Amino acid sequence: MWPRRSGWGLAGILLIAGCASAPGPATTGGPLPLRKVAETPLTGGASRFDYASVDSGRGLMFLAHMGAGEIVEVDVRAHSVIRTIPDTPDVHGVLVVPDKHRVYATVTGRDQLVALDEDTGAVLFTASTGTYPDGLAYDPVRNAIWTTNERAGSETVIDADTGSVRNTIALGGEVGNVVYDPAIDRMVVAVQGRGELVVITPDFPTVTDHIPTPGCSGPHGQALDAAGQLMYVGCEDNATLVTVDIAKRVVTERNSVGKTPDVLAYDPGPQRLYVASESGWVSVFDRKDGHAQPAGADRLADGAHVVVVDPADHHSYFPIPAANSGAPALWEFAPTS
Repeated sequence: MWPRRSGWGLAGILLIAGCASAPGPATTGGPLPLRKVAETPLTGGASRFDYASVDSGRGLMFLAHMGAGEIVEVDVRAHSVIRTIPDTPDVHGVLVVPDKHRVYATVTGRDQLVALDEDTGAVLFTASTGTYPDGLAYDPVRNAIWTTNERAGSETVIDADTGSVRNTIALGGEVGNVVYDPAIDRMVVAVQGRGELVVITPDFPTVTDHIPTPGCSGPHGQALDAAGQLMYVGCEDNATLVTVDIAKRVVTERNSVGKTPDVLAYDPGPQRLYVASESGWVSVFDRKDGHAQPAGADRLADGAHVVVVDPADHHSYFPIPAANSGAPALWEFAPTS
């Protein structure tokens, strides 16, 4: 067990794990408003991680260790690895659905979705997807898992209980992430190959709207502010974050972030957004006076392109391929403001 520590500052972390130079955002807002409180050693060697997902109620986090071809389950309260789930080659997306006690993951090396028992790690089913499945979303109304098939330019809709494929929706360009918007009961997909967000009615399913994202080259990662009906979109080709007003169908703001933004996470309580980039830069924005205001940015570490936030205590987590010891670790931070 690794105790929470209150005295670990970002300066020491940057000196040890983030020595290589990388372009940062034009406006940072100052240092990151974060304090490192724990570090959990991970399995699988110093190789790339992709998405992560947390069951906040149980304190369980699931990490897609893409380079190792395994899913790592971590007890974030005990700061220990519970199990590793092997035989998931090139795993990208991972999504825990607490109400179902299931974990879903895109096994990109096999072009399939796998469903796991959250309690045991046992495989419950596999289902075929399109080419290069990446991000995931869960539609609780229709009990469906959606996978974005990046290279196929499509979405696959899969029954969350049985694994049967219900639909495939072609979107006409390479796709990024998919998000379920409960306020309007729609799926929103970042179509990076067309520079737009696509809105889909999941019942049919039918594309009902196209929202252009001018100034955003390669829209990929997304995070939804459901209450404000704002979609934050990471533009991987021009180091930009755009804010999209879904109701008005317009980009309302653009902000500079680290090179190649990848994973975004939104904490609805404090209205705080995290943007983790392939360059190792992490940017934090706070929603104030109707704007996404930069609250801090720093180059955290090599490979720090994945972030997940626990809305219960507002702690943020970053899987680091090669941490201070050269081995993989999960870094945990508490907000300082």
